[in-house]
Amino acid sequence: MATQAKRRRVAGPAGAGDPDPDPVAGFLSWCRRVGLELSPKVAVSRQGTVAGYGMVAQESVQPGELLFAVPRAALLSQHTCSISGLLERERGALQSQSGWVPLLLALLHELQAPASPWSPYFALWPELGRLEHPMFWPEEQRRQLLQGTGVPEAVEKDLANIRSEYYSIVLPFMEAHPDLFSPRVRSLELYHQLVALVMAYSFQEPLEEEEDEKEPNSPLMVPAADILNHLANHNANLEYSPNCLRMVATQPIPKGHEIFNTYGQMANWQLIHMYGFVEPYPDNTDDTADIQMVTVREAALQGTKVEAEKLLLYERWEFLCKLEMVGEEGAFVIGRKEVLTEEELTATLKVLCMPAEEFREFKDQDGWADDKKEEDSLTITNIPKLKASWRQLLRNSVLLTLQTYATDLKADQDLLSNKEVYAKLSWREQQALQQCEVCSRWHNSPLFREETLRHQ
Repeated sequence: MATQAKRRRVAGPAGAGDPDPDPVAGFLSWCRRVGLELSPKVAVSRQGTVAGYGMVAQESVQPGELLFAVPRAALLSQHTCSISGLLERERGALQSQSGWVPLLLALLHELQAPASPWSPYFALWPELGRLEHPMFWPEEQRRQLLQGTGVPEAVEKDLANIRSEYYSIVLPFMEAHPDLFSPRVRSLELYHQLVALVMAYSFQEPLEEEEDEKEPNSPLMVPAADILNHLANHNANLEYSPNCLRMVATQPIPKGHEIFNTYGQMANWQLIHMYGFVEPYPDNTDDTADIQMVTVREAALQGTKVEAEKLLLYERWEFLCKLEMVGEEGAFVIGRKEVLTEEELTATLKVLCMPAEEFREFKDQDGWADDKKEEDSLTITNIPKLKASWRQLLRNSVLLTLQTYATDLKADQDLLSNKEVYAKLSWREQQALQQCEVCSRWHNSPLFREETLRHQ
C-alpha cells in the first residue's frame, strides 16, 4: 500500500533526447539483456508507490526471499564504464576530498554517449532539473525554512567543495579529452545535479572486517536497487556477494505493498540534506537530537560572573579539545534510547562542571583513569539522575538550541494539524516544517524540561 512520500521522483530522462514512451518496458528489457533478475513477485511501477517509479509486491513475499539480483557487470561505476581505462590511468590526478570524481566523470561521459549501455537505466532517473535537495533551494529560502537544523551550514560547505572540485579537477579533465566529453556536459550546473544524484542514489559497498584500515570503497550506481525508497522500518536490504548484489526481503511484504530499502541509520536532518525529504514524527526510529558542542560552551559561559571564571572556562574547553572530546564544528548526538556521543558529552559535562581545584588536578594528570560511575551514565532514562550542575548545563544548552529555530513546537504542530493549510505548502515547505517540528519535539522532550532536570 502507498504511504506518505519519502523521496520525490519525477519521471523523465536524465540526458538529452525525447523521453522514452514506455521507460519501464525499456528498462525491463535491458534488465533481461544484462542478466538482472527480478522476482516474478515484484514489479517496477508508478502505481501503488509513494511517488513516481518504485517497486511493489505483486504477491506476498516472505522474509529471506530474493527480490532481485544485479550482476556486477550491470553496475555503473568508474570500473565498469566505457572510459574505465582512462580513469584508472589518471587516478592520481582525479583524487579529491569527496572521492566521487571518477564516478561523476563516468556519469558525465555515459549520459552524452549515444550508445551508452546504461541508457534504458537513465530513463528511470529523476529529472535532474527538478531535484529537491536543499542545495538547489535559493539561499534565503534555505536559511528561512531550515534555520537551526544545521542543514544550511552543511549545504554551504557542499556548494563550496563542489565548485572547487569542478573547476580544479573535473573541467580541466574534460577539456583535455574533448572527444569523450561534449561541450553540453561541461557545465557546473549539471555537475551540481550529478553530485546530488550520487549523494541520493549511489551505494557504497562496505569493507570487510579485515579491511577496516583501507580507504572506503568508491560509490557506484546500482540499477533496480536505487528505485526503492527509504524507510527506517524498511522491509528489504541489499546484500553484497562476489558475483552480484542481492536485494532480499527482511520482513513479510503483503501483496500490493511497496518495497522499501534503507539508506542507513540516518537522522532527519541528514535525510533532508542528502535526499530532500524527512520521515514524519515518530516514524524515523533513527532520528536524533543534536546539540552543537559550541552551544554547550556558550551555555557554560552564561554561568560565569567574573573575567577569571570566563578565562578558566576557556581553559577547560581547550583541555577538552586537547583530549579530542570537542571541536568547533562537532555536535553531541542524542538518540531515542541513548546518547550516541556518550563519552564526549560525559567528559564535557564533567570538565565544565567540576570544581576548579579538581579540574587543576585532572589537568595535571592529563586525563582520567576509568572512574565512570553508574549515576554518570548518559542513557536517556538516567538523564534525570545526573548531578544537578550537569542537568542545569544540559538544560541551558537545550534552551539555547531551541532559540536557533525560526518557530516553536506549538506553531509547527498547529500548522501540521491544519490539513487545508498544510496542503497548500510547497514540497520544500512541507519537508522543512516536518524537520523543524521533529527537532523542536526532541528538544522539548520531557527529558529536557526544567521539572525533569531539577534534582528529584
